[in-house]
Amino acid sequence: MIGDQVGELLGAKVAGVTALGTGSGGTGAYRVALLSGGNVFAKAYPGQAPGFLAAEARGLRWLREADGVAVPEVLGETADLLVTTWITPGRATPAGAEEFGRQLATVHARGAQSFGAPEDGYIGALPMSNAESDDWPSFYAEHRVLPYLRAAVDRKALDLSQAADIELVCARIGELAGPPELPARLHGDLWAGNVQWDVRGRAWLIDPAAHGGHRETDLAMLALFAPPQLEAILSAYDEVHPLADGWRERVGLHQLHPLLVHAALFGGSYGAQAVAAAREYL
Repeated sequence: MIGDQVGELLGAKVAGVTALGTGSGGTGAYRVALLSGGNVFAKAYPGQAPGFLAAEARGLRWLREADGVAVPEVLGETADLLVTTWITPGRATPAGAEEFGRQLATVHARGAQSFGAPEDGYIGALPMSNAESDDWPSFYAEHRVLPYLRAAVDRKALDLSQAADIELVCARIGELAGPPELPARLHGDLWAGNVQWDVRGRAWLIDPAAHGGHRETDLAMLALFAPPQLEAILSAYDEVHPLADGWRERVGLHQLHPLLVHAALFGGSYGAQAVAAAREYL
């Protein structure tokens, strides 16, 4: 069935389909071989969150326009299916890690028209507000921390007293944030699994939650779920787009967002990690 859908979407004949991972309700990822040669990648998401794949496609196109890190081309999309170029998996190399750092700096420097984006999106399976703002501290508190804090409390990943500590930090983001930064073009969900390395050791960005944000947020998530050769990536990044003094001391502040998202999705220790990160700033 996936083969038929991909063939119809691309106007191509399909030679075979390999399931890479499937979930409930027909969701899944597939390598689709074309009769004309080569493969494409297909992601099926039938009847799930409205606009999920459309948001991913927008993010891929926007990041690809930056002409920095390699990004798969969107070949076709429907409400339930996204087809992109296939990336043959490989491994990171020292040279590839440094090049990724330089290219990521280029992507961030391409900028955004505001903090946020014209349309809302998703972070993982959770809705993500992209209400546009010219003030990063309020944007980060109101749209990246507090909604997921409430969701994490509802999931009982942390209690009200712990949540109160995170709320105190939210009230101080303006004084904790360091020098003002222009909106950067963010991947938005930049953990190691969303940096795919090809057979030439080149990095590709996949599965974005793209929006305009503070560039240290992307780097903080990268550090939280670290890829190979993290320090080489960061060093090369800093050579191209130097980071403001004290950025390492702000990593925990920027990790509140991904930690709370994970607490809301998975519970476990992520709530405690978010509280510990917040208390470093009290």
